[in-house]
Amino acid sequence: MEEMKQIDLAAWTKVGEGGNGSTYENPQEPDIILKVNKPRMNKLPIIEHEYNVSKAVESVGLLTPRMLEIVKVGDYYGTISERVKNKRSLSKICHDDPSRIEEMARVLSAEGKKLFSTPCPKDRFPSRKEQLLSVIDKVKFLSCKSRQMVRAFAATIKENEGCVHGDFQSGNLIASDGKYYWIDLDRFAHGDPMFDIGHLFQICKVYAPMKQVQEIFHMNEEQLHRFWDAFADDYAGKDKRMEFDALAGKYALLDLVFRVNFSRPTFAENLFFGIIAHRIIKQYYK
Repeated sequence: MEEMKQIDLAAWTKVGEGGNGSTYENPQEPDIILKVNKPRMNKLPIIEHEYNVSKAVESVGLLTPRMLEIVKVGDYYGTISERVKNKRSLSKICHDDPSRIEEMARVLSAEGKKLFSTPCPKDRFPSRKEQLLSVIDKVKFLSCKSRQMVRAFAATIKENEGCVHGDFQSGNLIASDGKYYWIDLDRFAHGDPMFDIGHLFQICKVYAPMKQVQEIFHMNEEQLHRFWDAFADDYAGKDKRMEFDALAGKYALLDLVFRVNFSRPTFAENLFFGIIAHRIIKQYYK
């Protein structure tokens, strides 16, 4: 394997932070951006997967910053990608001008529909449903009865050849000069769009009271609720909101289960997820 370039982080300035890692810019190299995952997600196989998936997503015609190389950042790994000029995430736009929350929610709805209708090569990307079914028995925060409930609901989901992002939310769509780019693609797959929509529902409705979540998405609880309402009205139609929200709530539980594919929850996290799962089951599965 070719020796990786070593990056001195002292020469770079942090310009963004998300749930999985941070991004940095270097004034001496204005055309590129560096992303460094948080320690827990900073394993070479994880970085290589994100790099390869980004390349594959680019090949199916979806806009995403071009991935250039994997580098060493001290004892960690990072990725160098094309820097999209004058970019802002939808989350940041909402933060800077809350009057645009509904507008940005409609943008995510429109770009989401394009994403979901894009054929996703099965030889390059996994099935979201199969990934879900493979981890149900590994989830420690669900009771046996709850696992059976999840499995029974999952069995009703039809396979879909359209693309799903895996972390579908306002921070992972960036705007630049009238174009929109998808970022953070490591969970990309094919499957039912409701997997992605359930994830957005989880953030905007279930997790919305949490200060940490509000900081990540640059919106307070009321603003996150507004974002979901505008998204759902645009995506499903106001006359179908009740059924749409109920279905998104069911998929929010699947989203909670599905995360086991990417990280092994700690004891404390399992306790937290158990509480969240109980609330979702009580409201959307009973």
